[in-house]
Amino acid sequence: MGVELKRRGIDNIDIEILRILQDNARISYSDIASKLKIPKPTVYYRVKRLETMGIIRSYNAVLDPERLGFEYITITLVRGKYGKGYHEKIGRMIAGYQYVQSVYFVLGDIDFVVIAKSPSRDHFMQFLESMMNSPEIERTSTMAVVKVIKEDPRLYI
Repeated sequence: MGVELKRRGIDNIDIEILRILQDNARISYSDIASKLKIPKPTVYYRVKRLETMGIIRSYNAVLDPERLGFEYITITLVRGKYGKGYHEKIGRMIAGYQYVQSVYFVLGDIDFVVIAKSPSRDHFMQFLESMMNSPEIERTSTMAVVKVIKEDPRLYI
């Protein structure tokens, strides 16, 4: 375990609890306690503490986008028009589009990396056109994903 995690007040038991929860967020406290050979109240206390610390942000079902018809995956590079607080304003605007899953403010020639999963090319084009017509956005460049090799929301801890 890294020194940074220890400074954050996270020990090996916390790490093991987080690993278990990443694999199965529906697992019971009893089952976690059994796997780690620690009392159930200890698991409960530690999970609640990790939630309070903001380390566990939420519990979500991982949906299969392909089976739900969200097969058009795109990565769009966005350059915004520079100005005071532009990254916050543009970032919030982009994040508000319904098919956008991730928005990253980055350093370099571009300002944002946007990942979207849309039900069709037409749906994506509506989103892209609204972005391109925004006065805050200078230009975009989009790549369409043809095959997902790996996609995993879990952290390697």
